Amino acid sequence: MHLLLIEDDPTMQTTLQRTLRRRGMEVTPITDGGAALPAWRRLAPDAVVLDLSLPTMDGLEIIAKARSEGLSTPTLILTARGTVGDRILGLNSGADDYLAKPFDLDELEARIRALVRRAQPQVTEAAVPAANAGMALRYDKASESFYWQGRLFELTPREVAFLRVLSQSMGQAVTKERLFGAVFAEESDVQLEAVEVVAYRLRKKLAPTHMQLMTLRGLGYLLKPGAADVA
Repeated sequence: MHLLLIEDDPTMQTTLQRTLRRRGMEVTPITDGGAALPAWRRLAPDAVVLDLSLPTMDGLEIIAKARSEGLSTPTLILTARGTVGDRILGLNSGADDYLAKPFDLDELEARIRALVRRAQPQVTEAAVPAANAGMALRYDKASESFYWQGRLFELTPREVAFLRVLSQSMGQAVTKERLFGAVFAEESDVQLEAVEVVAYRLRKKLAPTHMQLMTLRGLGYLLKPGAADVA
């Protein structure tokens, strides 16, 4: 799960980032309201958590503009403004949920996951050509593994993380930066170019599945169904 966290309080941001990453989420932090929408468009996160009181642009304005642009990402407001009127204003602006500070971290995680579950399927099925019907590449969330033709698809943990992000955005470009965050989130000594090595190895393993892992120069990577071999 890729989370865009828009929070200008450094202590709060650091606490949330560390906690949610330990719980398996990829977190991209943003501190300035003016940088929120460009990051939202570029990263296409699975969920957005944002404060209302932000420098440059208020959280309510960010949500309203995002919805007007067609950005439908599940969004949770996280703020000290806890009155009923503020909650209603936030929800009317396009937010999906509201959590007032102070809050319990377990509740925050549960609310984020609930929002994402409602927006996305638990299991990602990668579409394949008609000639290969019933032979889908399937991701099982419980075991955090991919299966092909009903059997475990042998991948390294990094390859699983890489393929999971791509399969959730089937047919759409995913930036190298987003993939790097998902694959190497806790490895500060790794360079961005390491993503290319994972992509190279994964592309070779995907050959029998007829899935194409494409490199889009300047954009990132894209996963799409490929043509079946013709006898």
